[in-house]
Amino acid sequence: MSEPSTNGAPLWQGDPNGPALNALAQYTRDLSFENPNAPRSLTPQNKQPQISIQVNVGAKQLADADFEVELKLEGGAAIDGETLFAFDLTYCGIFRAQNIPPENLHPVIMIECPRLLFPFARQIVADAVRGGGFPPLYVDPIDFAALYRDRAGQFAQAPAQAQ
Repeated sequence: MSEPSTNGAPLWQGDPNGPALNALAQYTRDLSFENPNAPRSLTPQNKQPQISIQVNVGAKQLADADFEVELKLEGGAAIDGETLFAFDLTYCGIFRAQNIPPENLHPVIMIECPRLLFPFARQIVADAVRGGGFPPLYVDPIDFAALYRDRAGQFAQAPAQAQ
């Protein structure tokens, strides 16, 4: 008896009751690009701009196994304190996490889901910056595991500092 398949690819690999993470949807919740000093900011500059980027990840549970994960990228470029451009992107995904042990669920949602969203968000930022008249800004890859560990360390220290 053969396995059920779609276009020659199995519907599932291995144990059908094993851990699974599925991306159900991805979407831009909010996108803002500002070029406040145009057209002056579009003239060639002899100085290298200072680029700043902030990254935040958030998640909320929608159903027993479904989570909305939010990847927020904010940043911009400036020369001598004068803004060339600024952007703010909130890119989200709906993920279904099944058969993942409870102790692993939070790291999977906060590390793996944003890791899957990042390439799409990165391209949206690059396209917005290019559309604003600048060379595309390709955000460097982000180590979401390190970001998760840093945030977990901050939360662990917060009660100790409050005492």
